[in-house]
Amino acid sequence: SALALGGLTPYTELLQRLREESDIPVRCLMRSRAGDFLYSRDEIDLMSRQIRTLKAAGVNGFVIGCLTNAGDLDDDAMQPLIKAAEGTALTLHRCIDVSCDPIETYLQAAYLGFDTVLTSGAARSCTEGTKTLAALLHLRELHNGPEVLIGAGVSAANITALRNTLPGARAFHASCKELIESTMEFRRESVPMGLPGFDEWHIQQTSELQVRTLKELLSK
Repeated sequence: SALALGGLTPYTELLQRLREESDIPVRCLMRSRAGDFLYSRDEIDLMSRQIRTLKAAGVNGFVIGCLTNAGDLDDDAMQPLIKAAEGTALTLHRCIDVSCDPIETYLQAAYLGFDTVLTSGAARSCTEGTKTLAALLHLRELHNGPEVLIGAGVSAANITALRNTLPGARAFHASCKELIESTMEFRRESVPMGLPGFDEWHIQQTSELQVRTLKELLSK
């Protein structure tokens, strides 16, 4: 949920609704708020509870990650989340991109049992992080490590160039966002409901057309 914030944990009801329509494998992002990945004990407890609830609702895996205040992967903070998610697949999310040493973070994720790492290559976008992505792909091959799931800026416009630049890449993440304008006619523009710079009259959602186009390009 909350694409405009980089993604937050979805409601259980959303997963339940999805399960009524499809059996596609789903991994839920566990991110209880926007901001950094230094979580309090209460936040860890909340996410652990959410994991157990979502697991019971039919999720296939979870996307998690916690950092220490020094920017290292926080094993202690993640243990309750890993325990709650036991029996499902694990992806380390983009906390790796703001960690102090992405290479070490990747290796640590492998040690903790993650099968996938979502990353832009420690850059604003994956097209700017190709050097680090190449290093992570090399580690994947060298150690039979977690899959490197390339994200942040992946689109139909650049997927071919990305695959040419990173020939070892085989997994990509894209939100395929589009901006939908509200059909509200009355608009009180002076009363924002959230972050500065966001209005209430444009909604970000995933575009079915963009997803189909990207999927077709990846199948070639």
